[in-house]
Order: sequence, then C-alpha cells, then structure tokens
Amino acid sequence: MKVLIVGSGGREHAIAASVAKSSQVDKIYCAPGNAGIAELAECVDIGAMEFDRLADFAQEKGVGLTIIGMDDPLVGGVVDVFESRGLRVFGPRKNAAIIEGSKAFSKNLMKKYNIPTASYETFTDPEKALAYLETAKMPIVLKADGLALGKGVLICRTREEARAGVKTLMLDKAFGDAGNEIVIEEFMTGPEASVLCYCDGTHIAPMTSAQDHKRAKDGDQGLNTGGMGTFSPSPFYTDEIRKFCEEKIYQPTMDAMKAEGRDFVGILFVGLMLTEEGPKVLEYNARFGDPEAQVVLPRMKNDIVEVMEACIDGKLDEIDLQFEDNAAVCVVLASDGYPEHYEKGKVITGLEDFKGREGYYVFHAGTKRTEQGIVTNGGRVLGVTAKGRDLKEARKNAYEATELIHFENKYMRTDIGKSVDAIIN
Repeated sequence: MKVLIVGSGGREHAIAASVAKSSQVDKIYCAPGNAGIAELAECVDIGAMEFDRLADFAQEKGVGLTIIGMDDPLVGGVVDVFESRGLRVFGPRKNAAIIEGSKAFSKNLMKKYNIPTASYETFTDPEKALAYLETAKMPIVLKADGLALGKGVLICRTREEARAGVKTLMLDKAFGDAGNEIVIEEFMTGPEASVLCYCDGTHIAPMTSAQDHKRAKDGDQGLNTGGMGTFSPSPFYTDEIRKFCEEKIYQPTMDAMKAEGRDFVGILFVGLMLTEEGPKVLEYNARFGDPEAQVVLPRMKNDIVEVMEACIDGKLDEIDLQFEDNAAVCVVLASDGYPEHYEKGKVITGLEDFKGREGYYVFHAGTKRTEQGIVTNGGRVLGVTAKGRDLKEARKNAYEATELIHFENKYMRTDIGKSVDAIIN
C-alpha cells in the first residue's frame, strides 16, 4: 500500500516512523515533509492547505491511505475533499474537526452533555468581555476561539493582565481571526495529562497518557509555545482516573458528537486537568498532539495502519490496542528566542550518531536539507526522544542524547519530566 502523510513537523515524522514499520506499506509520501521525514518518505512540494492538489496527487499515485497530521487542513475540510473523490483518508470531517476549530463550540458541547470542564463564558464583544472581568475571580484563563498554533491561551493572574489579554486577543488580533470570539474560563489547578484516542465515530480507544510542557522556560515560566517536551506515561493518570475518564469524558464525547450529527473519525486529543474535584477537560484537539505523538507512538505495539483502517471502517472495537510497559521522554531542541524572534539556517551536526540506536529517536520539526547539510528551519527544530524502563531512566537517556546534537543558538528546557521525580523515586 502507498501512504500519504500531510504535514511537516515532529508529529508527522513520528507518524511516518510508525507507518514505516507497517507490513502493509511499501511506499510513503509526505506533503510537504521535512529533512528528517525525507529519510523515510518521498517528500512532495504540496502545501497542507492545497486540498485539491493533495487529492489529485493521491489519485495519480494510487495512494491507499492519506493521514492528515495537522489541525488547519482538518478544520478547513480536507477530509471532505478526499472523501468526495472516493479516497481513503484518516481524520475527522470539517463538521467534526470543529471540536478543535472552535473552543466556544467544544465548551458548549461539554456543557450540553454534562462532560466535566471549567465554568466559562464566551464573548464576541470586547467591551462585554472587559465588563465581565471586573467582577470575575482571579486568576482567570482567556482562550482565542479559533486555531492559534497552540499559543492562544492566556493565564491572567491579575485583573490588569486579564484586561491586557482581551486587548491582545480581540483588539490587537495577535492570533488573527482566532480572537474574534474568546472564551473566558475559571482557572483550574492540578496536574495536567493528555490522552490521545483513536475514534471510529462510535467507538473510542484511548492510548497511553502523556504530559506536555507548554512554557518556553524552566519552571513553567515564559511564553506559551507549541510544546517544549513531553513524557509518557503520566504517573498522575491512575487506573481510577482512567476509568472515570472513559465513563464520563471519552465515550460521552463520542456520543455527543454523534448526537449532533458530527460523527468523529480520527484522533481525539483530550487535554485533562486532574483537579481535586476530579478530572476535567481543558481542551480537545482533532489530531495527534505535538510533541505528545513523539512519546506515545514509539510505545505503541500495534500496526498503526491497521488501527487507522479500523477507524475508517467503523471496526475499532475489533482492535486490541496495546502499549509497551516502559516510558519515553521527548526534549525539544529549539532555536533560542522561540516562540518570538529566532534565526534559521543554522547547520545541525550529530544526527548521524543516532542511526541504529535502539530506543532513541530524533524527530525533525523545523529542518531543511541544503548544500551545507541539514539546517534549522523553524522555532522548534528537533524532538529528541528516548525510552527507558521508567520515567527516570527515559529522562536520563533523553537528556544525554541531546548532548550529541549541536547547532548555533540551540535552546532547550532542562526540566522536562522533572516535576514527577518525587513521585517516581
């Protein structure tokens, strides 16, 4: 079978690495891909938002399965275009991907179907939002309604910060039209966990848990980013919590989307806050998390293509999803200055040291091959992932591995997974 993967980041590299292990696959394409993906797939110069060109390519090459990695094309309706051509594609249709495309939609869905989440209000008028803040309890959370590259969430400690946040999102349009509507919700406390789930529209199969680190600097300081590193599994996500989420969150979300005429087929990402009152949904995404995919997929025992095909065919209940009894940690190597201003084009060395090393992975996020070699081509450059018997060993392995890679203005957090040291020691 020929497989086409749509996207160009670390998530898509992790997907490609899993697809490459499938006995069903003899050829992988990626549009547009990156320098790391190019070692596993033939990269094609077609943008992720060029839906007709992507579908034309899939038809011309006889692609048997297309996997959409990114949020923008899913929310934009790429799956609908592929299905209209009779092409097999993995991902939710436009009317289901709205669960990520509109935070107001997802919050209203949770309220309607009694899925636990933070209390909230939505606003399209900045003056009304500002008026609401005058009596709201601080701290408080402001979220751009639309897609904002994982950065459209502002945690405001004071009323002054909250007022400035409304200005940033709704008036200054820091995230463009994503801020035309905002969600203002209560600030929740507790450990976070992320759970990716395969879905076939009726059935849902949760994967092993993970935990992301969004802030740019150590100690969860600095600006929100697309993710600076992650680990799996989360020790906070106990069997008791898993059972609660399966009964009160995961399956009810599938049922709610079906009841709304929006059958969800693909990957549902559930961001959880494990509060003293119980688990609550922080957010939904309609695709693999990045960098969560980089620690979850290497631990999955199943053939990823077989699982995805079962989702498309509505037969997910026939799959016994299994994961290795170990741990993985991913440390993101970024360009210094990310997520604001940073330089590209820096030559990367040390990548060859990972070839053939069992349990170690370097997932390319922002790279490009040039005459000088592979160079940096984004804010998040590489995701260095390592497995271990437990989180402590995986973390040690991952950080030792980061020392093998060098490029000018290399930056990383030094505390990925450190917050759980007291629990796992």
